[in-house]
Amino acid sequence: MIKVAMMVGSLRKESLTLKLGEFLKNRYSDKLDVEIVNIDVPLYNGDIDNDADRPASVTTLFNQVKDADAVFMVTPEYNNSTSGVLKNAIDWVSRSPYLNNKPGLIAAQSMGMTGGARGYLALHEILNRIPMMLLPGNDILLPASHTKFAEDGSINDEGTVKFIDGVIENFITYYNKVK
Repeated sequence: MIKVAMMVGSLRKESLTLKLGEFLKNRYSDKLDVEIVNIDVPLYNGDIDNDADRPASVTTLFNQVKDADAVFMVTPEYNNSTSGVLKNAIDWVSRSPYLNNKPGLIAAQSMGMTGGARGYLALHEILNRIPMMLLPGNDILLPASHTKFAEDGSINDEGTVKFIDGVIENFITYYNKVK
């Protein structure tokens, strides 16, 4: 089973981004051991980015990413980009070697018809610079996300679920090739 650290780019308890992350975690629990990691960390500050001064929440995040086989990033689209909280967490973790060459996947959502594509593209650019080993040619973009979730957290659109199933299968195949 692949151990996945999932960074969800929203802190709201009922966010659609968190719902997408929880859907991925729950639906594929027979194939992926997903831990949604806490990215509610202080703003990046190089003055405290050392072993003596680093906040405990950041050290925990480092360890969760380090111990994972892969990292999934789930982002909303805010102002044509990814969220500030996700970018900040990446700024912290990217100072360590723990994201370097780590297999990864990006999922995005928005209430609009682009499915978070601009947030996805901004995040993709950031992660390619680290460099992470992102699943090539497979994107999870969830448009009109506010209409896609059932009360139990499942996605209520069969075509969307089938598509995401394919992306996850492709990720597992990719992971097994690169690791």
